[in-house]
Amino acid sequence: MCPAAMKSSTPVFSTHDITKVYRMGEVSVHALRGVTMELYEKEFVVLLGPSGSGKSTLLNILGGLDLPTSGSVHFLEEDLTQVTDWQLTQFRRKNVGFVFQSYNLIPSLTARENVSLVTEISDHPMDPAEAIQMVGLGDRIDHFPSQMSGGEQQRVAIARAIAKRPKVLLCDEPTGALDAKTGVLVLEVIERVNQELGTTTAIITHNAVIAEMADRVISLSDGRVAETHRNKQKRSASQIEW
Repeated sequence: MCPAAMKSSTPVFSTHDITKVYRMGEVSVHALRGVTMELYEKEFVVLLGPSGSGKSTLLNILGGLDLPTSGSVHFLEEDLTQVTDWQLTQFRRKNVGFVFQSYNLIPSLTARENVSLVTEISDHPMDPAEAIQMVGLGDRIDHFPSQMSGGEQQRVAIARAIAKRPKVLLCDEPTGALDAKTGVLVLEVIERVNQELGTTTAIITHNAVIAEMADRVISLSDGRVAETHRNKQKRSASQIEW
């Protein structure tokens, strides 16, 4: 195993008793109900649960896209619930790479140009070509999204996310719009990023098979952590099928 893949006991994220309540008129929707958890340096974690369990809300809070209604969220030593909007923007820009179910590529830009959008505003980025090569698309670097398959577009989205060398990669149902074979290819790329770059990686999914890849699985139900377990026999992306 690559030295970068060695796991650490240093928490990257720590949440304590976080809640999230959305108010729609007179109705209150409790998305999170007292979640306490940690994500560790270089760890590969799957947040598993059905729709409505609070997975996406939790990921958005970890990534600084949203704030909890109550409780605390620490990134290393910084309490993200006590910072300004500008500081939260800087946190996202410097430390977090996002991958969503929808690829969110700009249609009029090539793969290289889509990745360059991130590298141009990053402190210590990869060369866009290096990031695209890492996801196995060196031969598609000057292609537009319309000239690529869904799986290829998602891999460009991953290249864009990792090109700024983030400490954390947060993936929201990254295979949700893909067939099983293509989904495995995307998971192999995410696995490689975790192992070779040592990026703390969290994937949210409702697909229990994907959880077999994780160092640790955090199961959510009704806005709460229902169970946490460590995989004793972790499987590689190429070994899973659904």
